Amino acid sequence: MDERMYLCIDLKSFYASVECVERGLDPMTTNLAVADPERSEKTICLAISPSMKALGIKNRCRVFQIPKNVKYIMAPPRMKLYIDYSAEIYAVYLKYIAKEDIHVYSIDEAFLDVTHYLSLYQLTPKELAVKIMADIKKTTGITATAGIGTNLYLAKVALDITAKHVEDNIGFLDEERYQKELWNHKPLTDFWRVGAGTEKRLGSMGIYTMGDVAHADEDWLYRMFGVDAELLIDHAWGRESTTMEDIKEYKPKSSSISSGQVLSRDYSFVECELIVKEMTDALCLDLVDKGMTTQSLTLMVGYSNELGMRPAKGTVSMREMTNSYRIILPYVLELYGRIVRRDKPIRRLSVTCNSIVNEIYEQYDLFTDYAALERERKLQKAALEIKRKFGKNALIRGMDLQEAATTIERNQQIGGHKSGE
Repeated sequence: MDERMYLCIDLKSFYASVECVERGLDPMTTNLAVADPERSEKTICLAISPSMKALGIKNRCRVFQIPKNVKYIMAPPRMKLYIDYSAEIYAVYLKYIAKEDIHVYSIDEAFLDVTHYLSLYQLTPKELAVKIMADIKKTTGITATAGIGTNLYLAKVALDITAKHVEDNIGFLDEERYQKELWNHKPLTDFWRVGAGTEKRLGSMGIYTMGDVAHADEDWLYRMFGVDAELLIDHAWGRESTTMEDIKEYKPKSSSISSGQVLSRDYSFVECELIVKEMTDALCLDLVDKGMTTQSLTLMVGYSNELGMRPAKGTVSMREMTNSYRIILPYVLELYGRIVRRDKPIRRLSVTCNSIVNEIYEQYDLFTDYAALERERKLQKAALEIKRKFGKNALIRGMDLQEAATTIERNQQIGGHKSGE
């Protein structure tokens, strides 16, 4: 079997680059930060342009962390615009690679299995990468970087580490080159799937590089990390068994849906209870829209950052599988009242419907008012139809008009940020 070859393509400072292109400016020379000016200086910049990074400013910094002597454009986020650009770039990929060989990893990053396309185009992996990157630049004005690897992991690491240090923004790694060039690379957090916690635990064992991991006692690593040690060891040697075909065929054993938000200010216990109701309502509508039900919900409530307290978290199980707001809400509110401190300000929260299944498995007990549930179901479906046709805010509940409510504002956002419409 021929050696596989993958590309991992990233769109350089994507959000900031889009904003520069829209203004007719060069992302490489323009100082621009994507951040909402209506929020405080503590708000995080979703992206900064390459020229700001060149000044030593960290990506995803907070506005107040940008040096006062740096002049820059603050661009409010326009999430719908970024999605449109991302879709246009995906269309560029499809000009060269079939969708079965493309895995969209995030809005600005994708893996491409180019193994069988190199002979078709009579190109080397690097030549094909250059061709696709040039097409992205011509079509959208966005500069791309690329990692080339003999497996998915090496392509990602080539992108994240190697491509940053070469003029053409294209890195290449196979197992031999990986071991030769990156076994002594620090810090470990530069490597895919190695977080600060893992780095700290490895450091406590005197392990500071991937070369150290590769030559460490495996039994020791398994005792420290359990089954996760297998992936860590494989990656230390530059090995990755997962293929594009595996990704496409993967079906999760269980799935969930969730809703979360960071509040614009500290909320009281009573104010936050309103937000919990709004989020539960939205999740129930989402369940109905997907034709799914749940029997278990998890609530996470984070207190004000200044308190340094651990978030409250709990799970509640219901008697039946359902997507009814009337049935689900009392369980969520009981859980909220049981796990959350009434005397502490709240800043973030999430509600998750666990292990969702098709509504054909929906079951109720002898005390269920089926007629009332059927009326509610019809109202939910009618509400969804109105929202699809006229917008999410075309139909809202009375509670959404209260001062502390957030639904109306969130309906105008994508991913918690302004859509730009």
